[in-house]
Amino acid sequence: MKYDNLGGYSSINKYVEAKLEKFSALDKTYETLFEMMFSERENVMLERTDGYKIIKTTYGSCRESILRRATTLKEILKDVPKGSVVGVYLDNGEGFIEMLWCVLICGYRPLLMNMRLDGETLEKALSRMGAAAVISASKTFSVKTIFEKDVLPASTEFYGEGFGEEILVMSSGTSMNVKVCAYSAEELFYQIRESYNIIKHCKIAKKHYEGQLKLLAFLPFYHIFGLVAVYLWFAFFSRTFVLLADMNPQTIINTIRKHKVTHIFAVPLFWDTIYEKAVKQIKERGDKTYAKFQKALKISNALPAGLSAAFAKAAFKEVRDNLFGESVCFMITGGSGIPKETMEFFNGIGYHLADGYGMSEIGITSVELSSSKKILNSRSVGKPMSSVEYKIGNGGELLVRGKAVAKYVFDDGGVKSYKSDWFDTRDLAIEKKGRYFILGRKDDLVISPTGENLNPDIIEPLINVRGASGVCLIGDDRGKSPVPVLIISVNKYLSAERLEEISRQAKDRLSELNLSSQIGKVVMIAEPLITGDEFKVNRKRIKRDYIGGKLTVVTPETAVKYEGENSELANTVKEFFAKALGKDVKDVGYASDFFTDEGGTSLDYFAMMGMLQERFGISFPYNEGIKLNSVKDICEYIEETA
Repeated sequence: MKYDNLGGYSSINKYVEAKLEKFSALDKTYETLFEMMFSERENVMLERTDGYKIIKTTYGSCRESILRRATTLKEILKDVPKGSVVGVYLDNGEGFIEMLWCVLICGYRPLLMNMRLDGETLEKALSRMGAAAVISASKTFSVKTIFEKDVLPASTEFYGEGFGEEILVMSSGTSMNVKVCAYSAEELFYQIRESYNIIKHCKIAKKHYEGQLKLLAFLPFYHIFGLVAVYLWFAFFSRTFVLLADMNPQTIINTIRKHKVTHIFAVPLFWDTIYEKAVKQIKERGDKTYAKFQKALKISNALPAGLSAAFAKAAFKEVRDNLFGESVCFMITGGSGIPKETMEFFNGIGYHLADGYGMSEIGITSVELSSSKKILNSRSVGKPMSSVEYKIGNGGELLVRGKAVAKYVFDDGGVKSYKSDWFDTRDLAIEKKGRYFILGRKDDLVISPTGENLNPDIIEPLINVRGASGVCLIGDDRGKSPVPVLIISVNKYLSAERLEEISRQAKDRLSELNLSSQIGKVVMIAEPLITGDEFKVNRKRIKRDYIGGKLTVVTPETAVKYEGENSELANTVKEFFAKALGKDVKDVGYASDFFTDEGGTSLDYFAMMGMLQERFGISFPYNEGIKLNSVKDICEYIEETA
C-alpha cells in the first residue's frame, strides 16, 4: 500500500530510519525534538468527535498554536527565573500537548502532575521540587496557578532562546512514596530509538489500516507509559492520536470503531473490563454457543502464528465486529499483571496483545515482540531493549541500568542517579531463554507463620471464589509475628447464607492449595479493592486501610435481614437481575443497587426492565424521579401496582 504521510519516503522502514538518523546526528535537545516532531506539518496529529463529525488537528496547526501561546505564557511567567519548575495539571488533549511544549519553549522544566493523586500528595511534590507555578484546567494550587484557557494565542510567535532541559515525571504513587523522575532529551532519544527496534522485530507493530496509523489516547500522557509508549513513540513519527470523550467502556469501543483505531496501549484493568463484557454477551447466547467459543479459542491459541491468524479471522469475525472491529493491529498491556485468560481471549480471537514493562524511573524497557500466541499468552514482558540491561538480583528482584533510564530521581531520600548503577525495581522476576517474566512486587510479599514468603500475585489468582468481587492478600504486622490476611471484596447486601457460602468456599480453596496453615485470617469487606482513580490493586493502601479500621468488615451476622427477601416474588425478580447481569442468582443482593453495587450498565438495565414488563404485565417508569434500581424497589413497586 502507498502511504502519503511518510515525509516523501516510499516505505515505513525508510522513513523511520531516515528520521532517527537525522535525530542521531543533531544535538539531543528538546528544541531538536520539537522541530523533528512537528516536521510533517500536514499530517493529522489529533482526531476527536463532537458526537456527529470527526474533527482533525494537524501537526502544523498545533505547532503554530504552541508558538503563539508560548508568547502569552512568556509574559505571564516573566518574573519566574528560567529553569524553574512549572507544573502541568492537564488530561490528554490538545491543551496538554501545547502547554508541555510552551513550558519547554519558555525555558522552564515541566512537571507532569499525576491527576490520579490527591491534592495533599501533589502539593508535597510541588514543594519538594520548588515549583514556581502550575498550569491547570480548573484546579487551584498553593503556587501561582494559570488556567490553560487563559493562555491565549498571541498575534506573534515566540521561539525560545533556550528550551527547558528536562521533563519531570511523577510516579504512580502505588508505593505510597511519590517519586519525581527527570528526563533530558537524550534519555528520551534512546526511548524513541527503541521504537525502530520494535518494528524491526515485530512487523505487526508498524501496520497501518487504510493507509493510516491511529493510536487511542487512552493512557494519560502525564504517566511514563503514556508519555513514552504513546505520545513520544508515535508523535515523533507524526502519527495520529484519537481522543476519548469519556472512559465509559462503550464510548471507548464506539470511538475505536468510528475512527478506525489501529493501536491500543492500556493497563490490565481496561483489557479485563472489555474481556468480561464480551464473555458475558457470548454466554447470553446459551451454553452450547459458549462451549463452542471456548473450544475454538483453545484451537486458535494452539495453532502456529500463520494458521492461527487465518483461523481466527474466519472463526471470530462476529466477536471482533462486536468489539473493536477489523482496524486494530497491535495492542500492549502494562503497569501490572494481567490474567492469562484475558491474554488468551484477545490473542485467540485474532488481535495481537503483548505485555510490556517499564517504570517511572527507567522508562519503557521491554515488550514481548514474538508473534507466537503461546509466548504472548505466557505473559512474558520480552527481552530488554538495546539501550538497557537486565539482571536478576540475589533476592529475585529485577535490576535495570542503561542510557534510557531517568537522568536522576527525586524521592524522600534525596536525589539519585542510576546512569551507571543498577536500579532495583523491587519487582520479582525470572528469566527463561532471554525472556523475562514479572512475578509480583517484592514489597508485597507476605511472611507466613512458618517463615515462608507468600507471593500475592501468585496466590490471588488461585482463589476463585464465586460471588466475590476480588481477593487481596496482605500481611497484618501489628502483633509479635505477622498474620497473613486474605481480604475478600463482596456485595454488602448479600444474604447471610450467601456470605457464609463465600467464606466457606475461600477456606476450602485454601485447604486445597495447602495454604490453610499459612493464611491466618479470611476477612470479607464491603469496599471494592480498586477505588477512585486506581488502575490496579494497591495492596499497601488496602493494608493501611485495614489496619486503620477504615474498611467495612462484612460477616453473616452483620447481614441485614429484610422482610420479604426470600419471598417467591423476590426470588423471581432476582432471576431477572441475574440474567441481565450475567451472575448467579445467589450473588444478587436484595437491596443492592443495579448500577453502583452490582456493576450493571444502562443497556443491561433497560433490557431487564423490558423482560420484567413482559413477565408481570405492568409498565415500569424509567423517569419521573422513581428509582427502581434494586430487587427490593421493584418488588415493592409490583406489590403496589399489581
